[in-house]
Amino acid sequence: MKKIFILLTIIFTTTFVLAQHKTMTVYYSGGTTDVVNLTNTDSIVIFICGASKVNYSGKAYNTVLIGNQCWLKENLDIGTLIQGSQNATENEEIEKYCYNNDPNNCSIYGGLYQWQEAMQYVTSEGSRGICPEGWHIPTLAEFETLKAAVNNDGNSLKAIGQGYGNGAGTDTTGFSALLGGNRETNGTFIHIDQHGHLWSSSLENTLYVYHPYLWDDRSDISIHIGVYAGYGFGVRCIKD
Repeated sequence: MKKIFILLTIIFTTTFVLAQHKTMTVYYSGGTTDVVNLTNTDSIVIFICGASKVNYSGKAYNTVLIGNQCWLKENLDIGTLIQGSQNATENEEIEKYCYNNDPNNCSIYGGLYQWQEAMQYVTSEGSRGICPEGWHIPTLAEFETLKAAVNNDGNSLKAIGQGYGNGAGTDTTGFSALLGGNRETNGTFIHIDQHGHLWSSSLENTLYVYHPYLWDDRSDISIHIGVYAGYGFGVRCIKD
């Protein structure tokens, strides 16, 4: 009981001090600070990348900090399943593919999305798209930053058990990427457990989009110069 009492005393004292000063200074890893006004604030939610989770559409996503970037630790799995033979349409629903039209694959690998659907039919680089509020579809530059932060070591981004030989995942970064394959423009699905494709929000031109991907037998991170937006790829969100 004594230890519990001391803990409560510290909590109440801290609350009192914050209330007296009415501000809180937040220190970021890059050396910048931000002063938060606490006037008329009843509660404070503190987000710590790597420890905090993001609850979105009924699912809790883990987070991971790599360099100065905060990422979701899983690919998004949000929306209504449509068959691989269909194209997503601009309507009130988010539409996703599951590899081989099997919902269990969405539960494991996340959904696959056409680029326009992932971006929610805007073309602005860095748009939120289908990501949670406060997050967005990564830009090409942000993927390049990630690539540089891990010295182009794609194995460090792959979950353990993904890939083999020179491409065996080590997951030393905690990014835990899975090789979830993709949906082809003709509606078929290929490359599960062989390639892991992610959309960027950066267009090469009106039809083609930059995208990074990981291989099962290679350790590097490939960033394709542009791929047709009609493919179905995964979405991994980055914090604003």
